[in-house]
Amino acid sequence: MTLFVLHLESATRYERIERVASFVGEDASGSFGILARHQRMMTALAFGLARYRVGEAWSYLAMPGGLLYFLDNELFVVTRRYVRDTDPARLVQVLGREFAAEEEALRGMKTTLSHLEDEILRRLWRLQPVAGRSP
Repeated sequence: MTLFVLHLESATRYERIERVASFVGEDASGSFGILARHQRMMTALAFGLARYRVGEAWSYLAMPGGLLYFLDNELFVVTRRYVRDTDPARLVQVLGREFAAEEEALRGMKTTLSHLEDEILRRLWRLQPVAGRSP
């Protein structure tokens, strides 16, 4: 069986995975698969899970979308970030924890932004001329 190389790249890490037999992902047109010697291809991956097989074992990738490029029997997947695991149930648990942490951070940013907006409005209110007062 002919195999290919998978390059996983994010903002913070890079992994090179040898001897990949197949890759299954999803783009705007739906689910698709790639085998070795696939023709040159590029697509934008959808938010969600992808998987690839090395030997008989499947590994899973969770990512918020990304770019996929296949050329000369090498597959490049570039994304902002990804989580990789061989157990989909464990991957769901990891994602649940990460999404909860992100949600908490987002909530904190929204609170800070709200306070900032309130302060800007107070300062603008103080700058308005009072009726009957000359500038």
